[in-house]
Amino acid sequence: MSEEYTTYYDYQDDNTSFAPTNLSDVKDFNKVFLTTLYSLVFIMGFIGNGLVVCVLVKHRNQSNLTDICLFNLALSDLLFVFTLPFYSHYARVGQWTFGDFMCRLISGSHHIGFFSSIFFMVVMTLDRYMIIVHAHRVARYRTMRAAIILTVLVWMLSLFVSLPDFIFRKAIEQESQGLECDYPEESKVWEHYSLFTINVLGLVIPLLVMVGCYSRIIPTLVSMRTAKKHRIVKLIICIVVAFFLLWAPYNISLFLEFLQKRERIPNDETWDNNMRLSKTVTEALAYTHCCLNPIIYAFVGEKFMRRALQLLKTFFPFYGRYLSDSSFRRSSFMSRGSEVTSASLKL
Repeated sequence: MSEEYTTYYDYQDDNTSFAPTNLSDVKDFNKVFLTTLYSLVFIMGFIGNGLVVCVLVKHRNQSNLTDICLFNLALSDLLFVFTLPFYSHYARVGQWTFGDFMCRLISGSHHIGFFSSIFFMVVMTLDRYMIIVHAHRVARYRTMRAAIILTVLVWMLSLFVSLPDFIFRKAIEQESQGLECDYPEESKVWEHYSLFTINVLGLVIPLLVMVGCYSRIIPTLVSMRTAKKHRIVKLIICIVVAFFLLWAPYNISLFLEFLQKRERIPNDETWDNNMRLSKTVTEALAYTHCCLNPIIYAFVGEKFMRRALQLLKTFFPFYGRYLSDSSFRRSSFMSRGSEVTSASLKL
């Protein structure tokens, strides 16, 4: 994100024999690992989130606030994955070949998709908390108008947070390294801003909101007479754990790199090489979260799954007989009895 696409090849092998790897090894690793994983995330993210968008558009007349959030979450993830082929090419050839305009556009769009996805997850968490814990107080406020206002605010906030990428990033010529998409020297201060927003707005605050809200939601669910409440509780735990396990290592790597540049921790070549490899791996794994969002937030609900299967039958009639409701009920994570309320628990 801030400079993770620009530091794969920017160090020199200064004849240090104790380094864990050399420049050639890093290039080969990035070419294979990043290119392969980015391509898989793009394919899976496009299919999963695209199906969510198609289902919700087809049934837009029956939409509520949860559906609007799901729709925008899928759009955010689609915007995010559409930038990955550019970064896949960047990792494969070792330099940025798309020019200044695309550097700004892709970097800014990437950050908008990243932040809006997380912000909509936070909105859905807060909505789920209010409708379950304070159902009688907020039910009348869950209107289409409120959903539209929240949607506009989230997209505007995401754009505002991502503005430095649109304004300051450039395709910079680096000696012996070709072009890089990065902040120029006079704008390096925005790297600190990017680190702050990614860690605070992208991890700390969302994680605190999820833990706080779901710690109140779970006891409420347990006290309800619901057929599948234990599965719902397990699913809630999976949401928080998946978010933390996929994003925390990457944010920690960015923070350690920041401390390294400020000379708060050792800054020898061994540490530097390990940090670069760590950031590469944790970044790529964190991006797989956009593939999980459709599964976690949409496909585990019976109502949504039925609509998705009906849509698939329309596009692939040859396989329609294999997509029976009975097989769906056996494989679904939730049943009708597991829904605490039809409007509040679209997990």
